[in-house]
Amino acid sequence: MKTPLRRIVAAAVAAAALSVAGTACSDAGTANADQLTVGFVVDPSWAQVPVAADTGLFGKHSVNVKVVNFQSGVEALQAAAAGQVDITTAADVPTSAALTRTPTLRVIADGSRWEGSHIVARRSAGINTIADLAGKSIGTPLGTSAAYYVSNALAQNNTKAELVQVSPSAIVTAATQRNVDAVSIFQPYQAQTIKALGDDAVALSGGTYNQHSLFVATEAAVTTKGKAISAFLSALGDAGAALSEHDNAATDAVAKATQLDPELLRTVLTEFDFTIQLNPDLAGKLAELGTWAKTQKSIDPSTQLPDYAKFLDNQFLPQPSKS
Repeated sequence: MKTPLRRIVAAAVAAAALSVAGTACSDAGTANADQLTVGFVVDPSWAQVPVAADTGLFGKHSVNVKVVNFQSGVEALQAAAAGQVDITTAADVPTSAALTRTPTLRVIADGSRWEGSHIVARRSAGINTIADLAGKSIGTPLGTSAAYYVSNALAQNNTKAELVQVSPSAIVTAATQRNVDAVSIFQPYQAQTIKALGDDAVALSGGTYNQHSLFVATEAAVTTKGKAISAFLSALGDAGAALSEHDNAATDAVAKATQLDPELLRTVLTEFDFTIQLNPDLAGKLAELGTWAKTQKSIDPSTQLPDYAKFLDNQFLPQPSKS
């Protein structure tokens, strides 16, 4: 599975930027120590980011944050590698590959765990079970967690299908226009596809993969902006608590960022554990994903996988409150 990675266009990135809690410098490498430029994959997996932005939590924790939107972790990690952001969100699959190419990146937090992945198929294509996917076409953004999910599910069910490169923004169209028989995609596109297909949608579960939604920082940010990173993650911790309590203002902030219907989003958000953490066993999971990425050639097959434990940096995690 090899697909060219799209180049980040500076003008497009700037147009997508949302500044919050003060003004941040556009060049992440020269921004002040209390300012962070953060890449945000527009996905409820990192719902804490828009919640902290819209409800004043970044300001409460005295950190200035500029949020830049991306469609996928692949693109966001490219921006981090280029020094265009200090921190980015990205799922575990593209992160496992990016760390082999940019070993200066650091995983500073596991922002959420998601167990709600599905393959969304069309009933009209004769699909009711994973076995029915045999020989069918499945649209997915190659190299992402969504591609790994469907590959893992197919392998677990001894089923072979054709994976077709479809960008996240084109997923709903590909499904409704019948360009593919099914799709595998992360939120919010999964929910949007199910809604768009209506009665024709079949949501299939399978495999052993659950997504870890990570926060990845540049070495420069870790070295020079430690206080700001700690404040940023503390704000996210507060945002996660609000999400867990089903706070209406938190839900509205995520709905605004993802353009998902608030009522639909209330169901989607219950699929996530938003506790900010960074467990050592994540290193083993990244190694498993890196091994898969080599078979798909999103990591060169000749590459020796690194010790992923050395990329985990837990020094900025919020400290438990003392009662």
